[in-house]
Amino acid sequence: MSKNTSTISRLPTDENDGVPPRIAITTGEAAGIGPDLCLALLQHSFAAEIVLIGDPQLLAERANHLHRAGSLPDYKQAPVSAGRMSVLPIRLQAPVTPGKLDRANAGYVLQTLDRAIQGCMAKEFQAIVTAPVHKGIINKAGITFTGHTEYLAKKTHAPQVVMMLATSGLRVALATTHVPLAEVPAAITQASLEAVLRCLHAGLRLHFHSADPRILVAGLNPHAGESGHLGREEIDVIEPVVARLKKEGMQLTGPLPADTLFTPPYLDRADAVLAMYHDQGLPVLKHMGFGRSVNITLGLPFIRTSVDHGTALDKAGTGQADAGSLIAAIELAIELAT
Repeated sequence: MSKNTSTISRLPTDENDGVPPRIAITTGEAAGIGPDLCLALLQHSFAAEIVLIGDPQLLAERANHLHRAGSLPDYKQAPVSAGRMSVLPIRLQAPVTPGKLDRANAGYVLQTLDRAIQGCMAKEFQAIVTAPVHKGIINKAGITFTGHTEYLAKKTHAPQVVMMLATSGLRVALATTHVPLAEVPAAITQASLEAVLRCLHAGLRLHFHSADPRILVAGLNPHAGESGHLGREEIDVIEPVVARLKKEGMQLTGPLPADTLFTPPYLDRADAVLAMYHDQGLPVLKHMGFGRSVNITLGLPFIRTSVDHGTALDKAGTGQADAGSLIAAIELAIELAT
């Protein structure tokens, strides 16, 4: 991307400069690879205090299962110390077998999120980094849950949030997130699209040091609708919003055919791409940087980053889980919180 080929761009310093941030890490689905990834963090040193939110017994059992050292001190809200790692206890509701989902622990997963949110809102933590959760098992437990992004927005009463993934050379934001494909066209209205673009524009300025962000806007239909022959969403919804915001001074290009906008002639002149739905933009980004890309939620009252993958139940407890994306997410959270 033109202005910043790195995923990360440091924020200006403020009155907290020089004090290492305290970063909350939610350990995710207990039966997935989240605990494995968190244990892998013990092999790394961060310029922040890392607080794992989860069950200490789960971490100890998983460490034993993986034949790793996994002893961590209890979090007691001691003065912030860079490089310190501790556990803030949230107790499981049922025993865990790696790779075996149990709806009894769905509430536990959300409790870890709630504690992290509480801590960020109270300035106890400067950012949240989330390990992956399993939406299906949470819903099977009778709790409506469509994803971290939506849950965090609801809990913080954020008027608008945007899900954006970033890797070196590419940032992709989404106009809709975890929505069935058949419902996507109706979910994209002029009002919703304008709100997403304003939030994305503000987030790029605030967090990624882009003074005048240049955003590529994808069309919804093949060939961006082919002048209405393949759909009218571009004509009726996307074009009017892009034209209106361009008059305000935003640097927007689109709607563009999604099959050609992810090419150097376009990306070399842009700071981010806005895709219309989840699987329009994220396969490209993950092809470029899977295991190194980071999920960022723009529009929250605090910094939140996450991994670019799911719970990988088949790898839980095997020692095969790669912590690269979690490490990248933590490093980005530290940069943005510094």
